[in-house]
Parts: sequence; structure tokens; C-alpha cells
Amino acid sequence: MFSYEQIQRSIKDQPLNRRWFMAYAGALSSIPLLSRTSWANSNPTFSSNPFTLGVASGDPDSSSVVLWTRLAPKPFEAAGGMTNESVRVTWQISSNDSMSNIVASGTTVAAPQLGHSVHVEAQGLQPDRWYWFRFRAGDAESPIGRTRTMPSADTLADSLKFSVTSCQNFEQGLFTAYEQMAKDDLDLVFHLGDYIYEYAAGKNGKVRTHLGAEIQSLDDYRVRHSQYRSDPLLHGMHALCPWVVTWDDHEFDNNYASDISEEAGIDPVEFLVRRANAYQAYYEMMPLRARSLPSGSDMLLYRGIQFGRLAQFLVLDTRQYRSDQPNNDKRSPLNEAAMASNQTMLGVPQRNWMYRELIQSQSQWNVLAQQVMMGMVGRSKDSDALYSMDQWPGYAHERKAIVKFMQERAISNPVVLTGDIHSNWANELRIDDRLTDSAVVASEFVATSLSSGGNGKREPAYLGELLANNPGVKFHNEERGYIRCHVTPKSWQSDYVVVNDVTQPGGKCETYKSFVVENGSPKVQPA
Repeated sequence: MFSYEQIQRSIKDQPLNRRWFMAYAGALSSIPLLSRTSWANSNPTFSSNPFTLGVASGDPDSSSVVLWTRLAPKPFEAAGGMTNESVRVTWQISSNDSMSNIVASGTTVAAPQLGHSVHVEAQGLQPDRWYWFRFRAGDAESPIGRTRTMPSADTLADSLKFSVTSCQNFEQGLFTAYEQMAKDDLDLVFHLGDYIYEYAAGKNGKVRTHLGAEIQSLDDYRVRHSQYRSDPLLHGMHALCPWVVTWDDHEFDNNYASDISEEAGIDPVEFLVRRANAYQAYYEMMPLRARSLPSGSDMLLYRGIQFGRLAQFLVLDTRQYRSDQPNNDKRSPLNEAAMASNQTMLGVPQRNWMYRELIQSQSQWNVLAQQVMMGMVGRSKDSDALYSMDQWPGYAHERKAIVKFMQERAISNPVVLTGDIHSNWANELRIDDRLTDSAVVASEFVATSLSSGGNGKREPAYLGELLANNPGVKFHNEERGYIRCHVTPKSWQSDYVVVNDVTQPGGKCETYKSFVVENGSPKVQPA
């Protein structure tokens, strides 16, 4: 990001840049806060059902959870079919699914400044409990959603069951895997990025079609999110349990790094304005706490989620603060640019926060929920192995420091959860994965895409060579699906659920492979 001093120097040296500064300042201006409920319309009328996008919950702790909805009777219109006025919305939480035992309720506002979205931080709930919730606006009532709180901080829970997913390109496949996920009786869902894709209609596939050109404006991003959330399997899964979300690149723009576009010649101010639009729409559509409310083109997304003493999840943001990808973002050897000490994926504040949380953790399992693969997987070309510069090999110095920190500080059972690359992986992580005689420090489970890439192969042709050249890789597969994880004080099991066809209705899901990590040993073993 540009510093205040850089902006001032630019204004002084080049008067023409005053327009540049004003646009930049506009991109960083705070989003208006919600109106007072007394100003909101308490008796609105809607042209049709305003709860077309369903309900959701997220970011739970032991006494509270975020409840979400968005009023949008016409979700594919710029304003969702709403007028430019605030609307009073009531909410209720019940201890049973019939909503007959209300334990918490209140009134909030759906404001046009935030796309008539609602983010209720329901407080005073009991730990480790399931609840049901709903909203009302005027005479309209939402579907009933189910959510839960986490165990108290000092409780070592017997079991945790959650799924890991990412990369759900609307044009390239149906969201069939959510149908199976809905049957898994999960405590949580982790979505690790690429919730939407920003491309123009027809660019990515023919299974379904995006609405409109490549998205740029706030209204563009709102409509694209609404198109994805209108999928009944997706918003149905949101209603079943709390979600913990983070973004990758396509929520804004492919392969961006902080304030740097992958394309040459992009106006930096217009790029930040577009980023502000993307970030605001993301906040509006996700069950996030007020601490994540964006300020212009900045949004605080890294945070912790604790399931008692059983598991601590540190949710990372590997896009907003990263250095530009080295070597022009091309597959490259681990050369000087990739190994440079000033290359950062996390940025110093986020990295220090992560270290502090890991040191202070009393949890049995310590999990990094993040976007790009940490396993250093080289693809051979002649005598040199080539690595992805958009993944952690492009930031190899910082990556080695993190794994070394885990080893030296004896972090209890470190596990990395990853998305991004449209394929399944189970990896053992070392300080340097090329030194296979060194100690395994952590395990990594990479979830394939939910739909991106269309149908994939069970065993790609290069699999044998890849496994031979990368001993840290214990499993690789290119089908679509997700990972279902079952965690106890003694072990962690990851089930790779795959779908045989996402290009047409009727695809079937199966658990293809399962892997276990035992408490006290980071090695990945077949279940």
C-alpha cells in the first residue's frame, strides 16, 4: 500500500496527481455505519420474497455467533430490488428447530449503504450448543437456519467435525458436493477462498453462465455474489451450520498481490477503487463480525476461531499484504528472487499476530486455515525443478521461517489447511521439503475445488513422477469435492470426498481416500 508520506510527496511534486490523491482517498473512505433503528422503515413492503439469498451464520465463539441475511427480492438487480431506505429487521434465536423456545431476540437495520445486508452478533449464548434462528422484515419471514457456539476455552471437547472447501466457479460446474456435505452433520465449514469468480460471462465455461462483463463496480460484485448465493445447494449449506470464510484472489481479481495487478498498465488508483468495491461486497455477503467491516480498500480478515482446548484455527489472509510474485509469476526454480528475505505472503503485523497466537495457544491441535499450498512441490523440467511463484515457494524464506518457528517452539500438532489449486493433496511439511532426511514438522491437507476446472482426473498421468520427486507428498488427486475432517484429542482424520461429475445433475459423491495424523506425530498415514 502507499504510505501517507508517498501520497503527500506525489501531490507536492506533481500537481496533476491531486486527482489521483482524491480518488485514492475516496477508495479509503470508511463505509457509512448502520442507521439507527428509529430511522428505519419498520413496515416495508416488498415486490416479492426479500430472503431469496437465504440465511447464514459464522465466526462463532463460546457465547456468540454472527447471524446473516440480505434483503434482496430481485437479487440480480444492482440494488437487489430494494429502495434507497433503511429497513428494520427483527431476529430470533431458539433452542429448538420449531422456534418455540426463543432464548434471544432483537432488532437491527438493513441499510442501503451495506446492500441491505444484516450482520447480527448474537451474544449471551450457552457454550457448545446448537441453536436455530430466523429474521423478519415487514410481513416477510426468512427460512430457519441452524447454528452453534463453540465449547468454552477450558474444555477439551471429545470431537469436532468440519469440512474444508474452496474454488466454486459457477460457470465450470454445479455445486453438487454441497448436497453430500449437507448430510455430513458438521459443526463448521471452512471456505478458503475463490467463493466467486470475477470473469466475464462465458469466459470460464458452459455449464452455467455468469451475469454480465468482468466485474468492476460495487453493484457488479453484489450481483455476482448474489448469483452464486442464489444456488440452492450453496445457500442451503450455509443454513445448516456456521461458516468460517477467507478470500483468495478471485473475490477481487486473479493473482493480485496487495495493490498490484497481474496485468501491466493498470491505473493504481482505479485498481484500489475496484479492490474497495470487491472487499465491501465480500463483507456484505459473508457472516463476518463488525471487526471486519472494510475501510475503503482495507479489510481486516485474519482472525482466530477456537473450539475449546481441542483446536485453535488461525484464519489467514495471504492476498492483501503479500509482496508481488517473483519471477513474473512464472514457474521457476527456487532462485534468489524466490528466496529473498523481503518476500512476504503475510506482512509483518499478520505474521507477528500468528506467532503470538501460536505461542499462547493451549489447544491440542493448532491449525492454519489459509489459501495457497505450503508444501514445496517441484515439477521437473530437464534438471531443474520448477515451483509455483504464486504459492509459498515464491515466498520460501518466510515459509521456512514459519515452519522453523513451529519446530523450535514445539507448537502442539500443527496442521495446515489449504485450497486454491483445484486438486487434492496430503503433504508432510519440513523446514525445507527438499531435505527429506530432516524432521517432519507439520501436516498439510489441500482441498480440491468444489467445481472449478470441471471434472478432473482421479490419477493424472504425471502422478508417479510427481510422487517420486516429492517424497513429502503422500496423496494427490484432481477430482472435484471437499475434505471432511474429524478431530479428537487422540487423532485427526481427513476424508477426501470426491464427485464423479459436476458438469450435469446427478453427480455422485464418495469418500475416495482417508488419512490420519496421530496426536504427537505430524506424519500423514493412510486411515
